[in-house]
Amino acid sequence: MRRTRLLTAVVALAAGLLAGTPPALATADAPAAPAPLAAESYTWRNARIDGGGFVPGIVFNRKEKNLAYARTDIGGAYRWQESSRTWTPLLDSVGWNEWGHTGVVSLASDPVDPDKVFAAVGTYTNSWDPTDGAVLRSADRGASWQKTDLPFKLGGNMPGRGMGERLAVDPNKDSVLYLGAPSGKGLWRSTDSGVTWSQVANFPNVRTYVQDPSDTSGYASDNQGIVWVTFDESTGTAGTATKTIYVGVADQGNAVYRSTDAGATWQRLAGQPTGYLAHKGVLDAVNGYLYLAYSDKGGPYDGGKGRLYRYATATGAWTDISPVAEADTYYGFSGLTVDRQHPGTVMASAYSSWWPDTQIFRSTNSGTTWTKAWDYSSYPTRDNRYTMDVSSVPWLTWGADPAPPEQTPKLGWMTEALEIDPFDSDRMMYGTGATIYGTEDLTKWDSGAKFTVRPVVQGLEETAVNDLASPPSGAPLLSALGDIGGFRHTDLTKVPAMMYTSPNFTTTTSLDYAEKDPNTVVRAGDQDSGPHVAFSTDNGAHWFAGTDPSGVSGGGTVAAAADGSRFVWSPQGAGVQYTTGFGSSWSASSGIPAGAVVESDRVDPKTFYGFKSGKFYVSSDGGATFTASAATGLPSGDSVRFKALPGAKGDVWLAGGASDGAYGLWHSTDSGATFAKLPGVEQADTIGFGKAAPGASYQTLFTSARIGGVRGIFRSTDKGASWTRVNDDAHQWGWTGGAITGDPRVYGRVYVATNGRGIVYGDTSDTGGGSGGGGGTDPTPVPTGACTVTYKVTNQWSGGFQADVRLTNSGSGAWTGWSLGWTFADGQKVSQVWNAEHTQSGAAVTVRNVGWNATVAAGSSVSFGFTASWSGTNTKPTAFTLGDRTCATG
Repeated sequence: MRRTRLLTAVVALAAGLLAGTPPALATADAPAAPAPLAAESYTWRNARIDGGGFVPGIVFNRKEKNLAYARTDIGGAYRWQESSRTWTPLLDSVGWNEWGHTGVVSLASDPVDPDKVFAAVGTYTNSWDPTDGAVLRSADRGASWQKTDLPFKLGGNMPGRGMGERLAVDPNKDSVLYLGAPSGKGLWRSTDSGVTWSQVANFPNVRTYVQDPSDTSGYASDNQGIVWVTFDESTGTAGTATKTIYVGVADQGNAVYRSTDAGATWQRLAGQPTGYLAHKGVLDAVNGYLYLAYSDKGGPYDGGKGRLYRYATATGAWTDISPVAEADTYYGFSGLTVDRQHPGTVMASAYSSWWPDTQIFRSTNSGTTWTKAWDYSSYPTRDNRYTMDVSSVPWLTWGADPAPPEQTPKLGWMTEALEIDPFDSDRMMYGTGATIYGTEDLTKWDSGAKFTVRPVVQGLEETAVNDLASPPSGAPLLSALGDIGGFRHTDLTKVPAMMYTSPNFTTTTSLDYAEKDPNTVVRAGDQDSGPHVAFSTDNGAHWFAGTDPSGVSGGGTVAAAADGSRFVWSPQGAGVQYTTGFGSSWSASSGIPAGAVVESDRVDPKTFYGFKSGKFYVSSDGGATFTASAATGLPSGDSVRFKALPGAKGDVWLAGGASDGAYGLWHSTDSGATFAKLPGVEQADTIGFGKAAPGASYQTLFTSARIGGVRGIFRSTDKGASWTRVNDDAHQWGWTGGAITGDPRVYGRVYVATNGRGIVYGDTSDTGGGSGGGGGTDPTPVPTGACTVTYKVTNQWSGGFQADVRLTNSGSGAWTGWSLGWTFADGQKVSQVWNAEHTQSGAAVTVRNVGWNATVAAGSSVSFGFTASWSGTNTKPTAFTLGDRTCATG
């Protein structure tokens, strides 16, 4: 989450709208029988984005090398896989009825038995999450879990979620665990390895600190409670409970408590600083120091002042070791770590330094003196101790070109997780609002050489998905995402180079393409200022902004006419609007209420549909006027999603409802004049279409639904007469009610929107399913005729650059495949290509078509882009070859 998102993000959270808040109606009574395994074998993957959300906690096991975990606020927990250098998701088995358990407020890796890991789960402490929290325990590193329900809620996506860790295992007697609870519920203890829990009745302070007492939603007005537990392992022996335990509470006057008798009694630490909250308490038992990172606020967004303190455990002496004077802080401290190989080395982060960048501090003498990750050589010029390489996740530049002292990519923001590998002084990881960064040459910091920071996030997918589209041509997948806008995936197995820009919405709420002209795409979204609608004429590769009608405050939903000639938009803050052309001016639609969900017919360019509060609306004049349908029996609420079937005028499917009223799946073949409810579909929340099955004439249907008492992702190849569950109990991903679509080009492929686990897609084993990417041709095609190449560097940063290449068929015959080659003169190395595939051998680069852009007619062009590394100079290639021909350069 970027600094410009601060105010809107907090407002959206308070309204329950930010990524991570499914509507309350999404919950339902649990089925009487457990869900069976999938009726058909599917392979599930993520469309790669890599990251995309806040990582508030990273935990290294201190007994076993290379064992590490990460927790996210809405997207579950992950385990590091050293062999592949990727993260493995651990909570995909969380089901629909307990979607809140994808929010992880704390995580603990057993320091005695590394096979054991524990997670405290629950997303919200207010009414947004209908279920109480739980502690999950695993004896196989998170491959499987057992659960103990708690009598209170936990808040993985609440204020203060970056403090911690709230959950801790006794390093001497690992059957003993402690958990700090929010909402005034106090301190809890388990003595049987997390199976049962009871409140520590004699703990003296459950605290009352809240972010905003005036918030009536209960989100910002909840007591943040007990925020961390730290054991002094030197005060115990193996098999006996550790005697000294420190506990941090959300209290600006009484932040730290200690027990010296294994939790029998507790006392406030005398002499402690006041006026701050202790976000972290990290103990160096070798030197006898407890380090504390303080902020005046709970975070992760707020925090205007901060201090670092060192407490001598033997003498009780407190020392202010802050790296800067209090008057010079405009941020709080939170990230805090000790180098276990060299315990006098300490690092801390200024988590709430949004501008111009976060700051990381390092001391090699127990906090006596500090150095900074960056400083000003002469304002606004910065001198960085590090270099950043984001070539593996190039969108982390955000397509930005900031003025100094800001830089892109940024070192980060919301940097509350900061950990040095306890077995390797050179490895450090830290979490941000968008990713996990890491370095493997950290000790260069101390010698004055530059260390390298890179994303360390592959496999961790943490976006919340609002809408999905899979056009019949062009890129196979377009997405609308919370917080980072959305992407155009030309290859599902590769990270796209950039999110949508020009404009860059903080959250894209809706998107659509013209069914008969998939190059025409429209999206609507939220941002702090500027237009809330944008258009593309090249299948989403490039965008331009439309103009907002008066009063627009948010994206809402948007629909493109079947031929792309007009658009209908239902934005927040204004009534439904329509336009011809690309939104330079809008006119108010009549006959349809504000806030209606809008969609287009996929055949008739003048027919549009809408839904609001149980009523279906139809326009036959391009959105100028709507008429309410006479259809009855539809859901009375507004949790409804509907789509018109491609290729059939007036064929509409509608899903949605609530458990206390009409809920299910409806079908109309007369443009919504009448609807028939499908029997057997007890609940349905999404509907999408994919390629028809072999021998079938009707497109395949996909839905997130409850059918036969089972919640899951279902497929029908016979127009809804029968359904097959295609996911299984290990692949549920919590709440999947945002969007779903099949792929019109690959039978069986389905794209599923999750609420924090990114875009999941599945392929059936019946047909091989596809590789997940564009797929090149083999052998390498050899086109004939003349060719022209235009090569342009579009963005360049320290150590990396981005370029666009246009290849034009300037001959007289069509190409049925192409392969373009060139040689770099300065050692540049291509890291990623989109709209094509590539290989590189030394300086020689070969780029080949993917399946959908193999054919290039005479006089037509094909374009692709790439990111690459460079050093010293970045000379453009001077010659390009197409097979055995040399292309002209434009």
